[in-house]
Order: sequence, then C-alpha cells, then structure tokens
Amino acid sequence: MTTASQTLNTDVAIVGAGPTALFAAFECGMLKLSCVLIDALDSVGGQCAALYPEKPIYDIPAHPAIEGGALIEALEQQIAPFDVPRLLGSRVETLEGQRGAFTLKTARGDVINAKAVIIAAGAGAFGPNRPPLDGLEAYERTGAVQYYVKKRADFTGKRVVVAGGGDSALDWALSLSEVAAQVYLLHRRDRFRGAPETLSRIEQQIAAGKIEKVVPYQLHALHGADGVLSTVEVTTLEGTSRHIEADALLPFYGLSTDLGPIALWGLDTHRNTVPVTPATLESSTPGIFAIGDVATYPGKLKLILQGFSEGAMAAHAIHAIVHPDTALHFEYSTSKGVPG
Repeated sequence: MTTASQTLNTDVAIVGAGPTALFAAFECGMLKLSCVLIDALDSVGGQCAALYPEKPIYDIPAHPAIEGGALIEALEQQIAPFDVPRLLGSRVETLEGQRGAFTLKTARGDVINAKAVIIAAGAGAFGPNRPPLDGLEAYERTGAVQYYVKKRADFTGKRVVVAGGGDSALDWALSLSEVAAQVYLLHRRDRFRGAPETLSRIEQQIAAGKIEKVVPYQLHALHGADGVLSTVEVTTLEGTSRHIEADALLPFYGLSTDLGPIALWGLDTHRNTVPVTPATLESSTPGIFAIGDVATYPGKLKLILQGFSEGAMAAHAIHAIVHPDTALHFEYSTSKGVPG
C-alpha cells in the first residue's frame, strides 16, 4: 500500500479496486492501455475482501463455488503481468477536466492525470445498517456483535444468533451451522428471501437440529457484561419476549451506501448509481465510464459476471479515446496471448 502522495500519468484511472475494477484493469492491459487502481480501502478486493472473504460465490463462470478472497487472489494473478499501480487507503475527492484530459485528486494528495476514467466503486462508501440496541458499541468492540464474517473458524463451538431474512443471513446461517454449536435464525416473519435451493438447505439443517428458526421475532436487547454476550432478547410485535443464550450476534440488515464525492463530480446520478449508455458504459460526462454495481441501465443485473463484461466493453470504448487514430482490431486472447 502506498502511503506517500504521488503524481501519476496514465491512460485510464480506475476508481475502485474490487473484482470488477480488477478485471477492468486486465482488459485495459490486454488493449495495451495503462491504468491505475485507486481505492479508499487499504487493500484490493472491495466488498469481497472486506465483507465476505470466506463466503462462497456460486455464479462465477467455471467455478462451482469460490470464496470471495480466493476470487480476488485469482484476479490479482491475472493482472500481475501488467504491473498495475495501486493508490490505496485514500479516496478520490475531486475529478475535473474533460474527455482525454482528466485530473483526479485523493484525500492524501495524490494527483492522477488520465485520458479516461472508469468508476468501479461498487456501492460507493458502505457500512452496515446497525440495529438500534442499547449498549451495542461495547459488544461490537469485543466482536460479540459482528456485521461481516471474516473468519468462520472464530465461531467454532459457539451459539450464534443470525438476524435477517435475506441472502446474507441465510448463507451465513448455513455456513456457520457446520462449525457452530447452535445457530438461531431470527426474522420478523416466517418468510425468507432466498433461492429455492438455499431455503431447502435451511430446512434440512433445521431438521438436523443445527439451525433453529426464531420467527416472528425482532431484536429487542442484549444482555451481558463488559462486552461479553450472554443472551439476546427478542420480542414479537405483540410483545411476547424470549431470551436466547448466545455468544455472538450477526445482524444482516443490509448496507447503508453513499456515493460520497462521486455525487459531486457533475455526473447524472440516480439513487446512488450512475446511469450509463449500455453499449459503452459511458456516463453523462464524455470520457467517464461506470461499471459494476455503481452503474445502471435498463436490464442491468447486479452480478459480478456482468461487471466483468462491462469492464471489457468500457475498455474497448476507451481505446478510441486514448488512440483516436488507431483502429482497434479485436482478437481473441487465445490468438494474441497476454501483451508483453
């Protein structure tokens, strides 16, 4: 990670360093476009590395299942031949200029001069939606309450309350049921938002006694001392109360997202996303492109694999900006290999 400020000149500035950004860097390299990755986090990987490095991802082509951290490692290996500079641990605050001549400045004082910009900032600045519970901070400090699972082994032999009704809650309830002493799946209603296969596996683990479904309940209070959790108190809407003996609480209530400085760069935005032209991924500002979760257009799917495709399309569109007098003759990687 770079700590001193730098001035860099490059063809493409990529704002973000998650999986979509990493693959965009690869596509730029394949077209012999220089690029730099810039991210507010102090390591590459975005949400895959920060939120679920050990969580399996099932919809990456050629990988029946791959953990988030392993995916990032593979993408890192893929761009290694291009020696892509990274400016990490400082977010881009300002972006000025025009197509072919942009200047980006980070909070640390880095200056990046680029001919085009790819915004691959995922959900933007993100943080967990925290439950409104008294004394929550003390349990957060000890790790009794966590919003992201970085090491599944930390929950071996523990009693864990997983709160939420979406994919994250269901996936982690299943995963932790393999190592925890007991998993309690808490939701305000007896209906969950998940794939049929996931819901079927949940029912199997319930039948096996590894998961107990606690519905329809909501979090009410945490009980313990000095940040050591002893019980989680839950209630129904009618006021019926229950105390669950537990060592850890994992609330999965989604992320609070914010575009941050991106919203001030003069781009058209819509609900924390950047509308783009589907054929090129170009935003309302010529020369600035958006890919991945931050980009929106009709038919958009928020899948990593779609972000990969968008990275390739944006790189091809940018080639005309960087080399306006050179026709791009597309060749398959099987024919051309990796540029030396």
